[in-house]
Amino acid sequence: MPVDIDCLSEEELVDLNNRVVERLRFIRQARAHHTMLQFRVGELVYFEPDGRGRVQGVIVRYNKKTVTVLTPDGQQWRVSPGYLRKI
Repeated sequence: MPVDIDCLSEEELVDLNNRVVERLRFIRQARAHHTMLQFRVGELVYFEPDGRGRVQGVIVRYNKKTVTVLTPDGQQWRVSPGYLRKI
């Protein structure tokens, strides 16, 4: 459904922009949630942060946008699910 933005007022453009931004946030959050659900609490995973070697650990909880991974040495990492790989 094409929208002719040339005929919209500034107020209407601001409203349209707000609605578009909100929709994009929703889509990104849904995608992250879907990716997150591919992993289970208690599952062994690894990820590779920049400047470090592979970090391995166990998923201990889901957060709003990330999961918390507990490493064998007791460190907790909040990691985006898109960076995780199953072991």
